[in-house]
Amino acid sequence: MASRVVTPALLLLLFSIFITFSPALCLKQHPLDALTPSEFIHIKAIIHKAYPAQNLTFQYVGLDEPEKYTVLSWQSKSTTTTKSPPPPRRALVVTRLNKETHEIIVDLSTRSIVSSKVHNGANGLPVLTLDEQTYANELPFKHEPFIKSIRKRGLDISQVLCSGFSVGWFGEAKSRRTLKINCFYTNGTVNLYVRPVEGIALVVDLDEMEIIKYSDRFIVPVPKGEGTEYQASKQKPPFGPLLHGAPVVQSQEEGFSLEGHTIRWANWVFHLGFDVRTGTIISLASIYDLAKHKYRRVLYRGFVSELFVPYMNPTEDWYFKTFFDCGEFGFGQSAVSLEPLTDCPANAKFMDAYYAGQDGTPVKISNAFCIFERHAGNILWRHTEVTIPNKVITEVRPEVTLVVRMVAVVGNYDYIIDWVFKPSGSIKLEVGLTGVLETEGVKYTKTNEIEKEVYGTLVADNTIAVNHDHFLTYHLDLDVDGEANSFVKNKMVTKRVKDPNIPRKSYWTVESETAKTESDAKLHLGLKPSDLVVVNPNKRTKPGNPIGYRLIPGSVAGPLLLEDDYPQIRGAFTKYNVWVTPYNKSEKWAGGQYVDQSRGGDTLATWSLRNREIENKDIVLWYTIGFHHAPCQEDFPMMPTLSGGFELRPTNFFESSPVLKVRTISPKHVPLPNCTTKN
Repeated sequence: MASRVVTPALLLLLFSIFITFSPALCLKQHPLDALTPSEFIHIKAIIHKAYPAQNLTFQYVGLDEPEKYTVLSWQSKSTTTTKSPPPPRRALVVTRLNKETHEIIVDLSTRSIVSSKVHNGANGLPVLTLDEQTYANELPFKHEPFIKSIRKRGLDISQVLCSGFSVGWFGEAKSRRTLKINCFYTNGTVNLYVRPVEGIALVVDLDEMEIIKYSDRFIVPVPKGEGTEYQASKQKPPFGPLLHGAPVVQSQEEGFSLEGHTIRWANWVFHLGFDVRTGTIISLASIYDLAKHKYRRVLYRGFVSELFVPYMNPTEDWYFKTFFDCGEFGFGQSAVSLEPLTDCPANAKFMDAYYAGQDGTPVKISNAFCIFERHAGNILWRHTEVTIPNKVITEVRPEVTLVVRMVAVVGNYDYIIDWVFKPSGSIKLEVGLTGVLETEGVKYTKTNEIEKEVYGTLVADNTIAVNHDHFLTYHLDLDVDGEANSFVKNKMVTKRVKDPNIPRKSYWTVESETAKTESDAKLHLGLKPSDLVVVNPNKRTKPGNPIGYRLIPGSVAGPLLLEDDYPQIRGAFTKYNVWVTPYNKSEKWAGGQYVDQSRGGDTLATWSLRNREIENKDIVLWYTIGFHHAPCQEDFPMMPTLSGGFELRPTNFFESSPVLKVRTISPKHVPLPNCTTKN
């Protein structure tokens, strides 16, 4: 793949085109807007002027967001009719030059470099770019020993594809910036991940872009391609059930509005941002309080901070497969274009996203987001009253929610990331796992042939689907009606009835404990029943309850690796399901600023060792949702979506139910059959 070269004349032309036609420039920018294509071009020009080197690569370019107090000050001064000028725009740029990582802050308003420093790599290396992964994946086909190995296996090399895998860290004092390459056979199917070519190991030095290690140690059969093709056009009878897509009744009025990247829907307003490392960022989410006649802030900033995926095969060919999908591969960089009517319903609106490629030029992801009202047939609230004589009263309100969706495809796995806003004040965070299993080719075709541990499930001939975990850690800077918040653990405690005249022997009650420090807030969920609430201790409801938002956990899973195992040292932020830290702009990434080959010295777990005070402070809630995945045959050759999630739900935030007076526009009634009616 040839590198893209931009001459000064072309650069000027591109910039003039963006200035003329970019719709983003027609609107006054929000201080949390993602960087625009024209800004990426500016940044590239500024960096190349300061570093006139031909071998400089852009590993990460993202918004260097203003300090929180600056954004909130700007927001408080802005009105719907008159916008206050946004604070100066800055970008964080991470480049690779002469085998060194440079961390640079660029001021776009002055077109100058504010700061620059060299990162020594002790705590890890920068995000891998798509271009360098592509270059590395092509190197085996120019390597004569690899070509001979493929011929020895009787495979058609034109049907072989290779993919790079991060190498992790396993105690090395110093290491080069490398990728390990695995290869797959596509003859007869595009489902390449289920046809691994085993026994061949390659290591590529990314700075030199050359193969530095090669071995061919053994041969096992390549799993068959029959029955693994997933393209609809390639399927043959007999077919499964015919499913009819659910119709969406579109109102004559749009259900939500967009102003730049600010979204207004029902009683919600929030900002939608994008970053090459995390993808979706939700900021300044506020809900309108009908009783108080104002918007009240709930969430300052929320995003997936890291996704840790360790595989459970400790053999020489697999032990290193312990991936950090945000910090190593870029979750936003891995976002794919969403398909109308399949990824998203007919009433969805789409938004594009941009990031800087390895050469600094903007790369467009069309339809990176879809936003839609979901009419899922759920009930917002209902009650049927039959106690009143001669009356039956039924009141039902259908639930309509707003969904912001992104899909990231990191190698074999597809991750569906949804932010769901409800008129009740809840924010539900949902994740769907689908795609293709990571498999190992083996000699076995029946389970009774297996004579040693295989670290997974035999799902087809010569195919082991390897056991693994998924841990998604969310960064949730909750501002419950203001920045000063506390974390309260409401424990359900069983007590014995002391009154001998009462026949009951026991009951449970709530005992509240406010976390004073970070250590107080660390939690393994599922051990004891409790309610976890972020409260504003400075504000109370009329009856006197502190206003708050409750964390309603989803599936509870924690790491099963030993604490001194190298992947777990790097992924120590998964040790607890819940962490709470004081707000710090620099503490965004649970796995550290630099994750590739990181050593665990800059993670959420290490920050929390300071045991800072968190009571009545501006705090950040970190929540990890985990999945232990022992694959089964139904997951092969394509995995049906496995869903999980959690919810942030108002708790004494409102004076009464916020959905009592919710109104819905009823669609035109169509008589439907009653299946129990007999003719």
